[in-house]
Amino acid sequence: MTVRVDKTKCSGIGMCEVTAPTVFEVGDDGQSHVIDENPPASERAAVEEAISNCPTGALSMD
Repeated sequence: MTVRVDKTKCSGIGMCEVTAPTVFEVGDDGQSHVIDENPPASERAAVEEAISNCPTGALSMD
């Protein structure tokens, strides 16, 4: 699984960081960043929840 943040959509609300803190963080620039693009399978449910809850649709996983 590869996790991405679309910087053109991200508003930096940080819900992803709260939901999956080992995968996402909000940087000094006010936007979310992926800490680990290929997180372990044990993080999949948290990443899926973060993607579902992202209000701007900026998160994806393939």
